[in-house]
Amino acid sequence: MATQVRVLDVVALTADLPARGLVRGQVGTVVEQLSPEVFEVEFSDDSGMTYALCPVSSEQMLVLHHEPAQVA
Repeated sequence: MATQVRVLDVVALTADLPARGLVRGQVGTVVEQLSPEVFEVEFSDDSGMTYALCPVSSEQMLVLHHEPAQVA
């Protein structure tokens, strides 16, 4: 993964997680790093109610950016 994942990053799933009832494109927030490539991600609805909290590998998510990228 090109972008390093950090706690509090907003991410989108790049793969379905059917065992968790989650589908590609759902958005969550990284709340903890479990291992070098696995993160606990919280998924909440528009009112802030958590509907899923599960481990997600960095390969199954994309970090979202809300500001222009800085070009080196």
